[in-house]
Amino acid sequence: MNRLKTSTTTTLNHSSLPPMQKQSILKRFFKQWDLQMMVIPGLLFIFIFNYIPMYGVLMGFQDYNIFVGMRGSQWIGFEHFHTFFTDPRFWEIMRNTIVISGLKILIIFPAPIILALMLNEVKNMMFKRTIQTITYLPHFLSWVIVAGFGMSMLATDNGSVNILLEKVGFIDEPIRFLGLPEYFWGIIVSVNLWKSIGFASIVYLAAIAGVDQQMYEAAALDGASKFKQIYLITLPSIMPIIIIFFILEIGNLLNAGFEDLLLLGNNPALRSVSDVLDTYVYRVGISNSLYSYATAIGLFKAVISVGLLTLANLIARRTGNSLW
Repeated sequence: MNRLKTSTTTTLNHSSLPPMQKQSILKRFFKQWDLQMMVIPGLLFIFIFNYIPMYGVLMGFQDYNIFVGMRGSQWIGFEHFHTFFTDPRFWEIMRNTIVISGLKILIIFPAPIILALMLNEVKNMMFKRTIQTITYLPHFLSWVIVAGFGMSMLATDNGSVNILLEKVGFIDEPIRFLGLPEYFWGIIVSVNLWKSIGFASIVYLAAIAGVDQQMYEAAALDGASKFKQIYLITLPSIMPIIIIFFILEIGNLLNAGFEDLLLLGNNPALRSVSDVLDTYVYRVGISNSLYSYATAIGLFKAVISVGLLTLANLIARRTGNSLW
């Protein structure tokens, strides 16, 4: 009787296994060859352009000589890191990087969510599509064009911002916005907001479109206003997407920007507030051919970013939403 039970249990356990687990990996691969052919090019691209170049981080521990290459260059250990950490401008660069990134997270991150919530309540489809087109368009403009627009609008001679402020009586003479450090952080955040808000809202609009409409109908029958429906239904429904994007933003805390800061903050008078890690690497490391020094700073930034990403993911895991 016991043998019969054991045999029956074993048979049930084997039969309960999903068919995909019984097949070998190779069989499953050939069975899904059409799907695998779609994935393999992307994996090869990531491996070739993201993983193979990681060998180059060894330059950060060498006195790299372009003529003899990495194998012939002298190993100097952590000297470049020590040079960077003892640089008189180290804390200024870190302050600019963290403040600009923090302002972008504080202001730019919630802006697409608010825009998506507002567009979701618009019933006139023609008006909604017009607003979407207007807000999406700046994303497809290069930073060179956007920076040109910004410089033209903020110019002291015939700049539209100065003309407007003079007309309404806020100022008596034009202000050199791109020559005074106290205005730079507000300008760079505003320009980034204008460029990215529309395109970033697409993901949140798609998430909102997937919310069950019956919940809104039930809430309306219970007398819930639009604001209550947004607070009690829409936001909780798209919260997993918000948390995932917020984790990624925390991981990019040291990526304050490059093209926007390089173009709009090129004035030496703004260097005390515009110089961040990326622009410092370009100006000091790449322009002066200090490739090992630039690599060391890039490696430092990458290690800190991975740590921040892991920490943010661990905190988000407590809410039940995380990247891994």
